[in-house]
Amino acid sequence: MTKLATVNELQESESTNSTLTEQLLAGGADGWLEQKFDEQMEKYKASKTPSMAIVVTKGSLDWAYPPFILASSAAALGWDVHLFFTFYGLNLLKKDLSLEISPLGNPAMPMKMPFGPEWFKKINWNVPNAISSNIPGFEKAATGLMKQTMANKGVATIEGLRELSLEAGVKMIACQMTVDLFGYDMDEFVPEVSDWVGVAYV
Repeated sequence: MTKLATVNELQESESTNSTLTEQLLAGGADGWLEQKFDEQMEKYKASKTPSMAIVVTKGSLDWAYPPFILASSAAALGWDVHLFFTFYGLNLLKKDLSLEISPLGNPAMPMKMPFGPEWFKKINWNVPNAISSNIPGFEKAATGLMKQTMANKGVATIEGLRELSLEAGVKMIACQMTVDLFGYDMDEFVPEVSDWVGVAYV
């Protein structure tokens, strides 16, 4: 019975090889290889988890929103997400977040008033840099107005978005060079930082 099974297997193998040879001769080896390659690539794409990596270099309130919004949204969709925090972006990993916006650094940024009638709230108050840079306390006032406007619109805080990202499995990686450069203490940062790495990290 075993010998018979072996003979059958050999015959099937020869038949398969013969069919393969006929296909190669009829369609050409290049065409067959291209077809097999395409099939394997489709299988690979179907099984691969989409991924996203964002380099975070800014630490102001307005620049903190894009990476956390993108990261939390992608992670909620099942993506594998990594955020790499370097230079001023490393401030977003601190336990104590005291973020402000800088109208001087964002000359095209319109100011919005979070109070008053709707027509008043819709006005874009484009304050010239010459004024915003010379008024004491202007950045704190602008930060307060921005936070209130976001709260009125139901926009989550940076702390909330960061927590949401961590819960969704986003990996937050800190730049060790920046830590050394600015003399930060490791205790200043949230414990959820997944790694402290240099530029050669893969």
